[in-house]
Amino acid sequence: MPNIIEIKQLHKSFISEKGEVEALRDVSLEIEKNDIYGIIGLSGAGKSTLVRCMNLLERPTSGQVIVNGKELTELSDRQLRSERRKIGMIFQHFNLLMQRNVLDNVAFPIEIAGKSKREARKEAEQYLDAVGLAEKASAYPAQLSGGQKQRVAIARVLASKPEILLCDEATSALDPQTTKSILTLLKEINEKYGITIVVITHEMSVIQEICKHVAVLEHGKLVESGTTEELFRNPKTPEAKRLVFSGSEHILEMTSERIVRVRFHGGSAYEPTIGNIVLETKTPINILYANTNTVNGNAEGEMLLQLPSDDEKADHIIEYFKEKGLDPEEVSADAFAAGNTDDN
Repeated sequence: MPNIIEIKQLHKSFISEKGEVEALRDVSLEIEKNDIYGIIGLSGAGKSTLVRCMNLLERPTSGQVIVNGKELTELSDRQLRSERRKIGMIFQHFNLLMQRNVLDNVAFPIEIAGKSKREARKEAEQYLDAVGLAEKASAYPAQLSGGQKQRVAIARVLASKPEILLCDEATSALDPQTTKSILTLLKEINEKYGITIVVITHEMSVIQEICKHVAVLEHGKLVESGTTEELFRNPKTPEAKRLVFSGSEHILEMTSERIVRVRFHGGSAYEPTIGNIVLETKTPINILYANTNTVNGNAEGEMLLQLPSDDEKADHIIEYFKEKGLDPEEVSADAFAAGNTDDN
């Protein structure tokens, strides 16, 4: 697929009371057409600034923002307004017009595009139906739940017929069940309309549920990027490890010299691999850490295991893991613990 968004050596600085603040530092990434691309980081990482640079709501200090082959920073105001019509955006707090009912909220961008109120409402009904809220057409935002408000916001964006949808912490104000339903809706929109979706979030569960690719930001810098499966199977940087392992219990004290990390993916996540090798070797294995996620419908997970002190048995266990395709990797306690400690 061709790239629909290219960010090249992007810098963004702000002037504050304490001096210059670098929100983004030399960020470069590419997003393919029809992708669902996640940008994740802790608070202050620069992810919201980055997404606002993608439609030039924030003008970068330096670097390039190329959308559909056009460098946005070089466009005239009129040209930029035209390009922005192709980029929709939804936010954490919905931004609905409280004095308009649901149908008129969705019809609003259609009216702005020049259609009559009657035509706009008729078209808006189709988008409300697409997000499962046709029966709420005459309700007002104050009468809706958070999830319903976000569905109205999504329908309103769809009414603009965008090619790109930017989601800035769009599920942060929602409970887990509602979040899951909104993410399912976004996946359906991606498939039905072919809209490229960029998801800004601090929640790894959102990334694993919906995103095909992901970029990790830390203090304004891009520290890691790739497919979501790659990130979960083998996070390479301490920053990515902190996010992947966030919410897990701290690892028990490690005393063995032989510690191995094994990764489960696909069908292997459901096999009793550890139990089988314990029975075969008649040797206990200490599970120091374990985590399993579902990433784009596939089981992904890993365990950190303390092997027996008998090197012959430990080597045999590692060979067994290799045969099972579990990618065994011997690690030091200090190196892994550094990636598992969230000091933010």
